[in-house]
Amino acid sequence: MAFKKILVVNVNWVGDVIFSSPLFKALKENYPEATISCLVPPRVRDVCESIAGIDEIIIYDEKGQHLSPFAKWKLIRELKSKGFDIAFLLHRSLTKALLVYLAGIPQRIGYDEKGRGRFLTQRVKKCKEICHRSDYYLQVIEDFGVSVTERRTSLNVDQHASKDVDVILSDLGLSPNDNIIIINPGGNWDLKRWSESNFEELIISLQQQTTHSIVLTGAKKDIPLLESIIKNLSKKPILLAGKTSLKELMALMRRAVLVISADSGPLHVASSVGTKTIAIFGPTRPEITGPRGLGETIVLQEDVGCNQNACYYLDCPDNICMQAVNVNHVLEAVRQYAI
Repeated sequence: MAFKKILVVNVNWVGDVIFSSPLFKALKENYPEATISCLVPPRVRDVCESIAGIDEIIIYDEKGQHLSPFAKWKLIRELKSKGFDIAFLLHRSLTKALLVYLAGIPQRIGYDEKGRGRFLTQRVKKCKEICHRSDYYLQVIEDFGVSVTERRTSLNVDQHASKDVDVILSDLGLSPNDNIIIINPGGNWDLKRWSESNFEELIISLQQQTTHSIVLTGAKKDIPLLESIIKNLSKKPILLAGKTSLKELMALMRRAVLVISADSGPLHVASSVGTKTIAIFGPTRPEITGPRGLGETIVLQEDVGCNQNACYYLDCPDNICMQAVNVNHVLEAVRQYAI
């Protein structure tokens, strides 16, 4: 069946939206004449603008401009006016399923969770075994019969952002020929973060063993963490936390010869723009949220007995799974890349 207008109700976070990127490539290959729209919150607009296959981005700001019932109804009317033929729901939200249902989209495909099955025309079968998050999203279209030829994640780097990054680095004294290693110490929850002392020791070792410039990235909220890591270092790395947009971060990641990070959005950005990565995993599982991009990846994770399933024990007293990966493990991975 040929569709003219397809809606994808996407997820809310940078890493997860990146995991959805192969889905749009597959939809565009299967329905080359269709317009593919993507419904997302404003925080991930820049990511969606960097994914090939998305023709239109529709913002759903459920905690802001679409908070009131009236605003939601206006959005429903907007969706209805666009005349979508089909909607694929990646998000498990009951509210989003109801929006699509009320918009009168004739075919609605998604997982039957949180009691939303009655708003779907086709309920997707769940993966029977451990399933990578990207495969979980692809299953939504595969269950409908859409063929998938590429399962790797990818992001397009904005040319203007690349030029802006060149200027940022030039102002810091770096030329286009200077190699940089990016270290991303932050994470969206504390248990996924490597210790400050490990990052400090790693920076010192890399400065001693390579001639590459070390750049630390992160969000504004990570600035105190980064400043604490480098406070005792005689040779300070470059701090760019909070100083780049998301698109500039993509360009910066592509500019690097290597990115070292725990399980986080920036890790998946780096992998998806084709940069080599070293991924430090602890409570989460690489089989579920490991990098799936074009860049080579070395995943470091030690079996400590309690991280065989993704762990969300937020009150863990010792964070043993992250402590089990030491600085020598990371340096050995760096040597494997011959950097």
